[in-house]
Amino acid sequence: MPFNGHRISTAILTKSIDRLLPLTMRYSFAIFATATLSTVSAFAPSLGVRTNPTFTKSLISSSTKIQMALTQDELKKMVGYKAVDDYVKSSMVVGLGTGSTAYFAVERLGELLKSGELTDIVAIPTSVRTKEQAESLGIPLVTLDTHSKLDVAIDGADEVDPDLNLVKGGGGALLREKMVEVCADKFIVIVDESKICDGLGPGFPIPVEITPFCHEHTLRTVGALPSCAGCNPVLRLGSSSNNQVDGEEIAVTDNGNYIVDLHFTEPIKDAPKMAAEIKGTVGVVDHGLFCGLTTAVIIAGSDGISVRE
Repeated sequence: MPFNGHRISTAILTKSIDRLLPLTMRYSFAIFATATLSTVSAFAPSLGVRTNPTFTKSLISSSTKIQMALTQDELKKMVGYKAVDDYVKSSMVVGLGTGSTAYFAVERLGELLKSGELTDIVAIPTSVRTKEQAESLGIPLVTLDTHSKLDVAIDGADEVDPDLNLVKGGGGALLREKMVEVCADKFIVIVDESKICDGLGPGFPIPVEITPFCHEHTLRTVGALPSCAGCNPVLRLGSSSNNQVDGEEIAVTDNGNYIVDLHFTEPIKDAPKMAAEIKGTVGVVDHGLFCGLTTAVIIAGSDGISVRE
């Protein structure tokens, strides 16, 4: 039966499930696939222009809790694989995100290139560790210096609000992520349901990448901005790849910069305004607020896979 110009059959859905699930789980899903085709429209990618956020149907009904059968990593794998299957075509330039969920999208891209299902792909990684993973999978890599226009970028997020504004940068790659993803025609975000929030801020600190020169001055200046009122700015220590204190040395990004994490107890009232004020501060390289960039968010949850656009 057709959805948005795509014809989806029980056989195709079962084949897709077979690639993602352990053998012991396939039989029950194959039976369940027939009964749930009426809700599979969530798996068809949006073909039109970007629209206001909408919430599509889940693939799995609320009466069947997929999370009972799958671990969080398996859920991340499903959204990572789905993003590549739905949005990446041969001959594309693809942005590769950074993090535990984006890892699976990179893995899937490598699989499809190796099998020959995708050809003539080049990709741009957003961190050193993503570059290393892509190279190990044989994914051809380029940079923005030679390819300033991308067809699609796929990445995770630390928080997603109702307007599809994001907090990113918990893994320290926020500058390269933003440089790559702002150049993409489509930016596909892949998360689990714990990342969905009513307002950015309290659930995850806002990372701000700053220059090492006079970094304490820049930290105080950002913390004093009107839109950042009430925040507690904390210099990231230890590894730059997480915002936990796991060392005594100042964390250094792939770009040789420092990160200040802004901790909030109340939701941010105006994320785009805050983004502009922080970006306009001398000494700031960039920040982890990604506003107005998202094409679609693919969400893995206890009720299955859903999509917001």
